[in-house]
Amino acid sequence: MTVNVRYIVKDTTDLTVYELLGFEVLMHPGPGFAMLGKGEARLLLNVPGGGGGAGQTTSSGQAPTSGGWNRIQIEVDDVDAELRRLTAAGVPARGDVIDGQGGRQVIVEDASGNPIELFESKARSA
Repeated sequence: MTVNVRYIVKDTTDLTVYELLGFEVLMHPGPGFAMLGKGEARLLLNVPGGGGGAGQTTSSGQAPTSGGWNRIQIEVDDVDAELRRLTAAGVPARGDVIDGQGGRQVIVEDASGNPIELFESKARSA
């Protein structure tokens, strides 16, 4: 079984944050859709109203939008260094690094405002 994550984005022309995080563009057939890969993970990006069925308004009238709080999580060795690298490249962050029970995390955003969590496990830093 293949498991993919789908994000609704405003457009698929700016994939900078994903490329900075090591994603490879696997497919980009047009402005409404892109498929990215990182290891065995696949990230499907769809524009509302285009790029196939995932971007279409439902029969109840709900239209897909970007920018919520559900997110992908990428484990990193040093969350502070990764945040500095990304923000230097113009990637916005939703606040500062947060210390939690299992580790440290910060949320950055793609060009459409979708969250990407960078997570440094306490087990890794111990």
